[in-house]
Amino acid sequence: MKIIPPDVLLSAYAEGVFPMAEDGEISWYSPRVRGVIPLNERFHIPRGLRKSLRKKPFELRLNTAFREVMAGCGEREDTWIDPVIIESYCLLHEKGFAHSMECWDEDGLQGGLYGVSLGRAFFGESMFSRKSDASKIALVYLVEWMRENDFLLLDTQWMTEHLKQFGGMEVAREDYLKLLEDALADL
Repeated sequence: MKIIPPDVLLSAYAEGVFPMAEDGEISWYSPRVRGVIPLNERFHIPRGLRKSLRKKPFELRLNTAFREVMAGCGEREDTWIDPVIIESYCLLHEKGFAHSMECWDEDGLQGGLYGVSLGRAFFGESMFSRKSDASKIALVYLVEWMRENDFLLLDTQWMTEHLKQFGGMEVAREDYLKLLEDALADL
């Protein structure tokens, strides 16, 4: 099976570019406006989600089911996650550059997210939920993990209404590239 080599993926991310599969082909993107979620006090946890977090409905895990998380993210009618993307990112995971945040309960994996880390930047790729709030709780877990590990940038690629509730915002490509440069300065 054809894959995107890890060095190609990491070089692309370092330049602010990411891939998506479309109609059996890999397309590369560097949006003029980029979605980011702040890691400082501007990160917002909605009130209803705070209540859910207090109930601790899930066991939170890091990197225990990377391929399963990717498969969960691809379980939708219209997806850009094809076998080439899955195998490419699983190889990045094996090399320590791709991570999954997972929400588990007695019934199994209920939600999560995955993305790529490079330097002090995390590039969120996709998220999914099988039970209420699972992907949102995974995002809160990701931000906590990033803060503990001195990350500077949480790139969401595109901004959605879902991400705006967490303080997500859009930044112009030029501003994004400066944020990325700062996050990669230690490489």
